[in-house]
Amino acid sequence: MKKPTKSFELALSGISCAFATISLTVGAYVNVFYGAGMILAVFALMVPLAKGYPLGSFLAFLGASILAFFFGSFAIVRLLPFLVFFGLHPIANYFEKKYIKKFPLHIPVFLGKAAWFDLTIWMMWSLVLVPLFEVSSMWWYEFAVQHFFLVIFVGGTIVFAVYDVLIFLCQRSVDLVIRKIKK
Repeated sequence: MKKPTKSFELALSGISCAFATISLTVGAYVNVFYGAGMILAVFALMVPLAKGYPLGSFLAFLGASILAFFFGSFAIVRLLPFLVFFGLHPIANYFEKKYIKKFPLHIPVFLGKAAWFDLTIWMMWSLVLVPLFEVSSMWWYEFAVQHFFLVIFVGGTIVFAVYDVLIFLCQRSVDLVIRKIKK
């Protein structure tokens, strides 16, 4: 099998960037597709990683972020969670999977990623959920405000554990689908 060329990496990253940009732009305009747009963009960024191109995935992340910012009417607040965590998380998982082989080393890496996720949730709460989605009118808002740090750090870490496992499994499924590309 021939060694893949840089043009193949660039083409794969460009396709990934295009799908991520479309997903993020639709999510910026339609509230119902906000979360789904981010998840689809994460899936799109997994495509270059399936062929072992972390730089290509990072460039697709940068391109999708910039293009979605312009196409989404400068909606930086809506893109912040993707910019800070969700767009970079698959790349972090790629490096974790590649370089960390012993189980005890996964624990501090997991705790670091969980803290990163929890801080992102805190930022989303402050800048996105309360001002844009007006969650202050929800029935659970008073409980969340009274037990804010417990909800964010304990609940966020539990949610992140499930999310992290699912993203690893999704990366494996993307790897299986993309493996059929022979380049």
